[in-house]
Amino acid sequence: MAMIIMKFLLLSLFLNLQVILSENMPTTASQEAGYGYGGEIGGFLRIDLYKFACPEAEAIIFSWVNKAVMEDSRMAASLLRLHFHDCFVNGCDASVLLDDTESFVGEKTAAPNLNSLRGFEIIDAIKAELESVCPQTVSCADILAIAARDSVLLSGGPGWDVQMGRKDSFTASKAAANNNIPGPNSTVPILIAKFQNLGLDLRNMVALSGAHTMGKARCSTFSARLQDTSIHSPLDFIESLQQLCSGSDSGTTLAHLDLVTPATFDNQYYVNLISGEGLLPSDQALITGDDRTRELVQTYANDLFTFFEDFKNSMLKMGNIGVATGIDGEIRTNCRTIN
Repeated sequence: MAMIIMKFLLLSLFLNLQVILSENMPTTASQEAGYGYGGEIGGFLRIDLYKFACPEAEAIIFSWVNKAVMEDSRMAASLLRLHFHDCFVNGCDASVLLDDTESFVGEKTAAPNLNSLRGFEIIDAIKAELESVCPQTVSCADILAIAARDSVLLSGGPGWDVQMGRKDSFTASKAAANNNIPGPNSTVPILIAKFQNLGLDLRNMVALSGAHTMGKARCSTFSARLQDTSIHSPLDFIESLQQLCSGSDSGTTLAHLDLVTPATFDNQYYVNLISGEGLLPSDQALITGDDRTRELVQTYANDLFTFFEDFKNSMLKMGNIGVATGIDGEIRTNCRTIN
């Protein structure tokens, strides 16, 4: 626990230093494009947005995420996944958190999310405390982005400056969730296309796939792997999956996405792919489906630092997709419903 708290304090010191430095640095072309420390993103997102409006915000979010991960290490992957599934549907606007209403069907019952997404109660708890400390100040979309960063950090991964200022959406889209979120049986061309539709390139796609170094998946999501007898997958690995998923309740049985270090954010995921032990067909396809993705997998498997840097930069890029600002969004008081 002391080590975790110290890690957060060091990260906070780093973030504050970056803010101080940024205030005295000239604006560069990269900052104008949306990647500068402390700079505005399209005139809206800033890393220091809550510095005065709600200085306790990041500490409150970190405290809740830390508690959740200490109680259930899998929650780190779940909170990270919430941010992914939010950003892939009409941008990072917390639409994934909305419950169904009379005017729209939310995203929680979409195929990629139903009986799969979790962690909503953690976001509810974070929002409730933030509303008591800083009413209508911190958006649900920003909570998701910060919680995702903290989940990675608490699991041994890199930290980064989360750019803030997203507004929450007024609606959600089950249809867009079904269409935009890559499925577990996606081929490399499908993965590339879905990421490119959001402005994310091939390198972003392979780096962000590394999020599967944590968490679990149901047998139903990797059933195609159970028949895989190719040279790319060791027979004992396939047999272990077949045995795990042979029960009558196999539809809900869970398997680790990374059998070696399932609760640690590292580059073991890529090592597994090289040895043919990627769990989801869409994971193993990064080795078998395209020379470019295979080369990146090998790079990340051999170089943890490069993976961390590319993952961090890709998360920042993803976090800026379709951001709702101004009158296009609001700051919800309850993440499940519009105000």
